[in-house]
Amino acid sequence: MNLYEKLVNKEEKIAVVGLGYVGMPIAVAFAKKVNVIGFDLNLLKIEQYKKGIDPTNEVGDEAIRQTTVEFTAEPSRLKEAKFHIVAVPTPINADKTPDLSPIKGVSKTIGRNLTKGSIVVFESTVYPGVTEDICIPILERESGLKCGVDFSVGYSPERINPGDQVHRLENIIKIVSAMDEESLEEIAKVYELVVEVGVHRASSIKVAEAAKVVENSQRDINIAFMNELAMVFDRMGIDTQEVVEAMNTKWNALKFTPGLVGGHCIGVDPYYFIYEAEKLGYHSQIILSGRKINDGMGSFVADAIIKKLIQANKVVKQSKVVILGLTFKENCPDTRNSKVEDIIKRLKEFEVEPIVVDPYANPEEANHEYEVDLVPIDMINDADCLVFAVGHDMFKNLTMDQINGMFISSSNEEKIIIDVKSILNKEIILDSGFTYWRL
Repeated sequence: MNLYEKLVNKEEKIAVVGLGYVGMPIAVAFAKKVNVIGFDLNLLKIEQYKKGIDPTNEVGDEAIRQTTVEFTAEPSRLKEAKFHIVAVPTPINADKTPDLSPIKGVSKTIGRNLTKGSIVVFESTVYPGVTEDICIPILERESGLKCGVDFSVGYSPERINPGDQVHRLENIIKIVSAMDEESLEEIAKVYELVVEVGVHRASSIKVAEAAKVVENSQRDINIAFMNELAMVFDRMGIDTQEVVEAMNTKWNALKFTPGLVGGHCIGVDPYYFIYEAEKLGYHSQIILSGRKINDGMGSFVADAIIKKLIQANKVVKQSKVVILGLTFKENCPDTRNSKVEDIIKRLKEFEVEPIVVDPYANPEEANHEYEVDLVPIDMINDADCLVFAVGHDMFKNLTMDQINGMFISSSNEEKIIIDVKSILNKEIILDSGFTYWRL
């Protein structure tokens, strides 16, 4: 009997290591089919899951309460599993180089608790070569076992889109790869238990690793192109969104829009590719240029805010700027690598201390990561400028009376709206007497 059959018969267990926005949905999905151990070093997170609380909002509290996942922060529990799925973050350092400490650390933890006959599948985004050149040696050293003899390794890049309720684990084709054909078939069959649309078998682990960083780099470059256009059109006095609407009438338009590019994938993964390319003597031109453009958009927006304040004859230092949104994307509590931070930093250079509102973000995380104290939206009543930085549904659904109520009541004070995500109706805003700017 192979490992797949033992998992289905519940004679063996799957361990999902790293229970964040990616790992937790995977654990919950597999638990409907097999026995699952959900491991994370974060004790607070584990306690929340045990209480039936989903801080990520990815599957919801009810799904957490009903799941059979055995949540634990005890590394020794990993010895009970034979199929390990690794879903830890792969961030970047301050100098934009890959920070591999999380994946090295988890490789040590799994290695110390690895048993013969196991399969370890990495889902964390890495540059080509990390799984085989860095992770496998750590697993072998810590376990005393031999890869290819005592255990096998595969790579299956995560494709979950946080906050997206349409494109889910079940309906996104899963790339799978492994060190040999036997392991590949085993890994493919296991993932086919939960991925309804099937899997794509990559020819090698390096191909699968490359596919992940490339698909996000491609999206990053396309957004960078739109951001560059937005900066040029702003100088020309042309509304970028109107250009986009006209362009999108063509059948083969790609329908990308300008915006802030943050998060744990698109804003990070290209740097992994750039790093490895430069190690091999190739200096990235297109990918690196796209990253520089996107990394500069927060400052560009902040400068637009300052310009509008000055044009409205407001004293910049005394102006109350309210930023609506801190998370890296709409309707999602994930604040990792949020580029709203760049807007805040730039405004502070002009001695403007912005007020930040975000009903989705965790107040403790906001304070810890960005030193931001979130303010409830109903406490905003004397703003000089509202910055719609994130397209949360709550912000999209604000009425004109609600928006107007957040401004200074004096009739002779100009009211400025900065619409980074272009979620408001331009004509209605202008007809209501507001000063309006959008990216």
